[in-house]
Amino acid sequence: MSGRGSLSWPPDPIPTERLTLRASEARDRAAFVELFASPEVGTYVGGARPRDELERAVPEVPGRRPGLFVVDLDGAMIGMVTLDRRDPVRPGHVRPDAGETELGYLFLPEAWGHGYAVEACVGVLDWLAAALPGEPVVLCTQTANDRAMRLAAKLGFEEVERFEEYGAEQWFGVRPSLTPP
Repeated sequence: MSGRGSLSWPPDPIPTERLTLRASEARDRAAFVELFASPEVGTYVGGARPRDELERAVPEVPGRRPGLFVVDLDGAMIGMVTLDRRDPVRPGHVRPDAGETELGYLFLPEAWGHGYAVEACVGVLDWLAAALPGEPVVLCTQTANDRAMRLAAKLGFEEVERFEEYGAEQWFGVRPSLTPP
């Protein structure tokens, strides 16, 4: 969460029922490469990147930045959850001055279908609600991404609008429980 001085980063690891949400470490590098090289993962996020390019470009400790949580299952990275400021020039905002916190996530295909994304996102959203009470959280996904649409509903996001971006219809929602009154 760049631009937020009130949050200390990285936070202590956050345990959930089956997972640990933590800062990135050098041991996560291979999983980061796999995540971004996966054709399945890349389907709705601009496509997979070439593995050889990733092997050259991914730093020794990838994803070491505020707002990026590694999702750890039994000591191994299975995905990541991110909190970032939504770019003010992009469509979709719930604040007049933009700058909302946007939830993002990517999981390795072998982790799909086990409820890990819901569990990890809830853990991150709970952490954010405690750290910055009342902070609105938004989520944007392609309407064609059935899994992401179901996850948004399970997390309590409600549709604000739909628009065309990146050559596809986008669904934009907000999590009302975190919206200030």
